[in-house]
Amino acid sequence: MDSPRFTRRAPMSERINLLAPEVRANPYPLYARLRQHAPVSQVDPGGIWAVSRYEDVMYVLKHPQLFSSEGFRQAYRPAWISNYPLADSALVMDPPRHTRLRGLINRAFGTSVLTRIEPRVREIAATIAANLPEGQEVDFVEAFSVPMPMGVLGELLGLAPEVHPLLVRWAQHLAQFTSIGPADTARQEAMRATVNEARGHFERVLAERRRHPGDDLMSDLVQARMDGESLSDTELLGFMFLLLIGGLETTLHLMSHVALRLHLQPELMTLLREQPALVPRFIEEALRHEPPAQGVMRLTSEETELGGVRLPRGVRMLLLMGSATRDEAYCADPDRFDPHRTAPQNLPFGHGIHFCLGSQLARLEARLSLEALLARFTRLSAGTQPIQWNSSLIVRGPTRLPLVAHVD
Repeated sequence: MDSPRFTRRAPMSERINLLAPEVRANPYPLYARLRQHAPVSQVDPGGIWAVSRYEDVMYVLKHPQLFSSEGFRQAYRPAWISNYPLADSALVMDPPRHTRLRGLINRAFGTSVLTRIEPRVREIAATIAANLPEGQEVDFVEAFSVPMPMGVLGELLGLAPEVHPLLVRWAQHLAQFTSIGPADTARQEAMRATVNEARGHFERVLAERRRHPGDDLMSDLVQARMDGESLSDTELLGFMFLLLIGGLETTLHLMSHVALRLHLQPELMTLLREQPALVPRFIEEALRHEPPAQGVMRLTSEETELGGVRLPRGVRMLLLMGSATRDEAYCADPDRFDPHRTAPQNLPFGHGIHFCLGSQLARLEARLSLEALLARFTRLSAGTQPIQWNSSLIVRGPTRLPLVAHVD
């Protein structure tokens, strides 16, 4: 594929701040402006280069030799912290190191995981739906979205139930990592405390699994071998932290987006109850329309041109996945939520060597949760409190979603 075409456009009149509250609440009008007027442009915080068009995003993802995943390593190893394990995970690696690590993880985190975990996912989904009160306002993030990925991740890792809420607290705090500025010393100290707490717990569990392996993913990872090699403790810790963000934080945001969409378009809940076979397509459209993973970071390995802009070597880039999936070049009428869409919708899980390992597990959790919700309730209405949104360049979702579930 040739480099995307060179097109001169009128510059934006101001530099956009992607973490502004009004942007977090609804970034899509801004994304459309960027695609039209400044598809590759510097934004705040930090002057990072945002890439908003589908064509350019795909070009970057398909050319890892030009756009390195080391961009993530820089983001997760700022001067104020040196021991954040995500900076040593597969997320920030290029081949050949990434190839070896991904191969080892695949040995343990394959399709057998879905088969082993599906009965438990069904149980968790049924319990969540049964515990939702009828006709009473609740925070759907806490009552609907969090319990599923929390329970699944705890089950996968073989962790005691009392540890499960800690996973959520760690994940939600770690998701704010990229929004912390160099002068924000109070938040830096709080983040270091969270990293040290989570890291210390995982180190103790890893040591225990090496002594006494069990029937869980962490034990499988400890024992994984490929060409005589195994995962180091540093690599295992990196994967544990990657699971916290990729396996918990993004999945709970997917669940929240699903519930919010059912509230915003009540006819969809009726449709899905009448045609349950549409549930998988609905989940795919939810992933496209509101992808939980909104940003992917890369670093230019050499001077290059993208979207008509000359970029020097060493530039940090943010691929706006939420913009790419709303690009007319990706699908027709992209701002309309259409549960009947049949086009492939894999982009929300990435592309190429860094395609999300947990994509099928996330789909399973969302599908079974939605089916359990539909089996009990007929509609969702708004609560009295406003929706609150998170602050992150990487993932996007509500931190508070007040809704009322009805049976009528």
